[in-house]
Amino acid sequence: MTDLFGNAPRPEKVSSQPSGHKRAMPDRPPMEAPRMPQRTPSVTQPLADRLRPQTLEEVQGQEHLLGAEGSLTRMLERGTLSSLILWGSPGCGKTTVARLLAGKANLYFSQISAVFSGVSDLRKAFDEASRRQEATGRGTLLFVDEIHRFNRAQQDGFLPYVERGTVVLVGATTENPSFSLNSALLSRCQVLILNRLDDASLENLLERAEAEIGHTLPLDDKARATLRMMADGDGRYLLNMVEQLVPLPMEPLLTPSDLSKVLARRAALYDKDQDEHYNLISALHKSLRGSDPDAGLYWFARMLEGGEDPRYIARRLTRFAAEDVGQADPTALRLAIAAWQTYERLGSPEGELALAQLVVHLATAPKSNAVYAAYKAARKLARATGSLMPPAHILNAPTELMQNIGYGRGYEYDHDQEDAFSGQNYFPDEMERPVLYEPTERGYEGRLRKTLDMRASKRASRQS
Repeated sequence: MTDLFGNAPRPEKVSSQPSGHKRAMPDRPPMEAPRMPQRTPSVTQPLADRLRPQTLEEVQGQEHLLGAEGSLTRMLERGTLSSLILWGSPGCGKTTVARLLAGKANLYFSQISAVFSGVSDLRKAFDEASRRQEATGRGTLLFVDEIHRFNRAQQDGFLPYVERGTVVLVGATTENPSFSLNSALLSRCQVLILNRLDDASLENLLERAEAEIGHTLPLDDKARATLRMMADGDGRYLLNMVEQLVPLPMEPLLTPSDLSKVLARRAALYDKDQDEHYNLISALHKSLRGSDPDAGLYWFARMLEGGEDPRYIARRLTRFAAEDVGQADPTALRLAIAAWQTYERLGSPEGELALAQLVVHLATAPKSNAVYAAYKAARKLARATGSLMPPAHILNAPTELMQNIGYGRGYEYDHDQEDAFSGQNYFPDEMERPVLYEPTERGYEGRLRKTLDMRASKRASRQS
């Protein structure tokens, strides 16, 4: 029996290592931990590399993991290191944290990238880790960058090595592990979320960069704030921009307008078929449900700036008009279709204004999901009641036979009744009449409720 990489199961002697996805740190004199490269200033060495943290305490913006009560801090204090999935945006320190964890846990650091590696590279990494463990007793921290790019079968190949303790796996991903990694691998790893660097962390990084280059940057206060905003939570990108500012003269200080001429603004992180796509459409939907036109317009604009297809947004807005506005404002659905058609005729950017108008209308419209709730209740009731026949009086009787067996007998033509309402029963005779649609008091539904209440009273009096 071999695994994905053609390796037979190892003899039982390796079972002396702890099973599962945690490795206990060795109870023996510590071996020399791998050292981070020393900072050796060089004109060719990128500033981001020169300022790479040398200790976990120097890592910015991840206090929830590395602070005094952080989950990684507690894990290291207990003397165990679980296999981990580090999930975070670019430039938040995933690779650095993995390197420093290896040093702290006295593990050999081995790194591969799923972008450039295949099965042979994985087999080589696992074989080397196995030989190292057998020869020296020292474990390996295998860091897999962009781990989500491995397919499901390749991800399964990690499992026996993680379970035997041959490697402590630390995978890095920018995508939601729930979608991009298989459940078997996730069950053996602890998922840790690394934050985007906040404004304070970016300012600390700027100050370290200025200490490294030996002078402050030629920026006024507003331009300095703009620089941090342009980094969009990415420390590496911030330092790359700093390198472009280093050769500039110290006077005059740059303003935000000057800065935009020197540096290109980074494109917003957005992937039309991945996590950010769903995050932003959820933000738009919930902002409209919360009747906030400003937030609705903001998330709408964020999606457009990210390159989202406006037709997708139009489809979701139309769904919102039916689901969340409903009969509280019946014009919303008509406006949604009109805005969608306007975009189809005009295209971008002119047609986007019609969608913006729709966003504002939906946000400010009265809200009711009564039709949506009634629809779901009706589907559930339909499944539960099976094949019950309609009452005979509302069945058509196009033939004499059907008339003779009672089809259509006793039907009252509603247009001939007072207020065009007969109050007859239209549900199967074998079931009690349910109430599925319960309109709210908001908007147009307030008028509907009064009408339905009046009709319910008349129907009840007919049956009494």
